[in-house]
Amino acid sequence: MHRVVVLALDGVYPFELGIPNRVFGSAGDRYEVVTCTADGRPVRTDSDFSVAVENGPEVLATADTVVIPPYDQARITAELPAPVAAALGTIRPGTRIVSICTAAFALAAAGLLDGRPATTHWALADRFRRMFPGVALDADVLFVDDGDVLTSAGAASGVDVCLHLVRADHGSAVANFVARCCVVPPWRDGGQAQYIEQPVPQTADAGTAATRQWALEHLDLPLTLNDLADHARMSLRTFARRFRDEVGTSPGKWLIQQRVSRARHLLESSDLPVDRIAGEVGFATATSLRQHLHAAIGVSPLAYRRTFRAAATR
Repeated sequence: MHRVVVLALDGVYPFELGIPNRVFGSAGDRYEVVTCTADGRPVRTDSDFSVAVENGPEVLATADTVVIPPYDQARITAELPAPVAAALGTIRPGTRIVSICTAAFALAAAGLLDGRPATTHWALADRFRRMFPGVALDADVLFVDDGDVLTSAGAASGVDVCLHLVRADHGSAVANFVARCCVVPPWRDGGQAQYIEQPVPQTADAGTAATRQWALEHLDLPLTLNDLADHARMSLRTFARRFRDEVGTSPGKWLIQQRVSRARHLLESSDLPVDRIAGEVGFATATSLRQHLHAAIGVSPLAYRRTFRAAATR
């Protein structure tokens, strides 16, 4: 069983502290989630109560994945408290490490983000860059997956990055089941913008939600921006602006994300040839599917299918 160890630091945010257990714990018996503190003692939250846990830092050495929830901004320092530095030092090489929001500051202070891409909450980006100029910070995205180290932005993106890991470990069907259990969207691309100007239209007929649903039902068609705007009964300029305000990305990029997501699901759940899958999801050729899948996750369709099938049988 894959062990996820959650490290609660002083000033931890209670909501985010519960995210790993809620997400990974909804995946059946695939994960074991345990919580610890840097010295085994209770920690103050950023609210009016403390949290007592059953484990000390020794469990970090047993982790397959370590998740560090965010903590109070007032406790951010360029150098880690000695117990925290010592606790992080017990993590085995190759262990997957995940930060949510301000916890990226802890990873950076530990030197774990030097020369690597990362993100944190957009409101803290300037402070982060001043403190850690050696980190390639991208404050415009929900999360960054850099292999064995993943960083995410605010509260909701903590859910996104955990679901992303479930999807990477066990495929779309399990991740979608977990999302249904948690009543959250099953997939938001890590490159989506953190700050969305107008996430909910003022009136039901003013937004692009109906057109997005229509597009998802017709991904096999060669949809264009004109097609989407016509369906929404908007001008091209108005549609593109409202779409970005509501979704945080352009219609074209969103379509590619949905097609890649559908292709991944078909690669996992069917034996359809790659050419057939390309047609089913709206990519003109298998070559186009290969290019977009490689850009998204770094592997070819056949390699993805083999990897997923091998993981599913373990």
